Amino acid sequence: MNRLEDIYSAIAAAPQGPKTLAAFDLDGTLITGYTAGVVYRDRLRRFDLSVAELLRTTGAAFDTQFRGADVGRLMQIAVTGLAGRREDELREWSQRLFRQDIAAMIYPDIRRLLDAHRRAGHRIVLATSATVYQAQDVAYDLGIDEILCSRPEVVDGMLTGKLTGPALWGPAKAAAVRAFAEEAGTPLSEAFAYSNGAEDVPMLDSVGRPVALNPDRRLAGIARAEGWLSVRLPRPERGATPVATARTGMALGALMATTAVGATAGVLSGNRRTAANLVGTFGPDLALRLCGIDVHITGEDNAWSARPAVFMFNHQSSLDMLVIGKVIQRDVTGVAKKEASHDPRFAAVGTLLDVAYVDRSDTVQARAALKPAVDKLRGGTSIAIAPEGTRSPTPRLGRFKKGGFHLAMQAGVPIVPIVIHNAGDLMWRNSFVAHAGEVYVDVLEPISTEGWQVEDLDKHVAEVRERFDDVLRAGPVKA
Repeated sequence: MNRLEDIYSAIAAAPQGPKTLAAFDLDGTLITGYTAGVVYRDRLRRFDLSVAELLRTTGAAFDTQFRGADVGRLMQIAVTGLAGRREDELREWSQRLFRQDIAAMIYPDIRRLLDAHRRAGHRIVLATSATVYQAQDVAYDLGIDEILCSRPEVVDGMLTGKLTGPALWGPAKAAAVRAFAEEAGTPLSEAFAYSNGAEDVPMLDSVGRPVALNPDRRLAGIARAEGWLSVRLPRPERGATPVATARTGMALGALMATTAVGATAGVLSGNRRTAANLVGTFGPDLALRLCGIDVHITGEDNAWSARPAVFMFNHQSSLDMLVIGKVIQRDVTGVAKKEASHDPRFAAVGTLLDVAYVDRSDTVQARAALKPAVDKLRGGTSIAIAPEGTRSPTPRLGRFKKGGFHLAMQAGVPIVPIVIHNAGDLMWRNSFVAHAGEVYVDVLEPISTEGWQVEDLDKHVAEVRERFDDVLRAGPVKA
């Protein structure tokens, strides 16, 4: 079995530029598991699958898995079951399944592998037997613009229950990649192809640089015999193991204890800021250590060189709060909607940290609604805010909202971007359990807002987001 570094070496040795093609399979290759399984589980949960269709699907799946049958019959059963559905309904359905399930199935190292091809200027295509509805959101999230897939026939915005051509499985997928390469002018002798299954041997055998990625037993044996690169990526850790659960529990207890000590100190000193700084200085670091998480910070001086500031961070995990606390430590608070001040689950912490509550419903008086947060900044307290507004299902950046930028402009303070790498790999978006590991953080140089005008804000937002994206794509700085 080769190492991932061997693939990087092969990418570096290949011709640079768009004449080199990199074709990736989807199920089992880019993600652990199968999108079809997610689709069928969701349909079963919603009682959207008849007994007859379930029996036909089970039989066809058995034939495909154990008798080596072509996947075409299985695909036809699946597409027939969607006859009469509107295409826009299926696109919304696929987006929901991606956010709920499929995003968590993406191998973390896949993003770095794709970025290596992008840095080399290679042309990347997703080649899969899955339908466009299963593939489109994975492709979008991973930044793959071109998709070869099985496409259901659509007439007047509605699925007919037929495919427009053969299911792209086995030889049919290889033929589609050959046709794509010929049209794109990318010689297959220089191309890469990645797959996990023996059914894709025709595609792998047709290119000059085949890679068995996360191979099943049959493909692993073929790869050894042929001398192909063969690499197995670490699976994403999403489950709650006993050790991780116990460590997370201890970390939460320690954080609560630190908060209690801080609150006591605040009462005795009569200074709420003293209490918040005590919690911020010791609480996150202690909690992270108990979770077994090491945080490596690059550019730490930038977190202190221009205060007060609006600290902006990309947000994928509840773990981000501890990471941000470790980076900024003191004289900082957050922004919350006004209704949260009456929420007993949040009010105590909000009071201790002196959170700035803003009325987000007041769109007409938006400038005045931000006044409590602006006052904090002008009083010397920094603000930490996630410009995406909510946690993203994957490391891919979402759209940046303008609230934090308005804050910085009104208060006349700089913006300090904090780029968090791989926190979502250790604590998934909807998980309550953190896994041990390493998190890397880049604190970028402060961005002055002096001279900014409201009419130019879209441009400034785009520039800051691009800085985040560039650093995320480059990956963490490791010693």
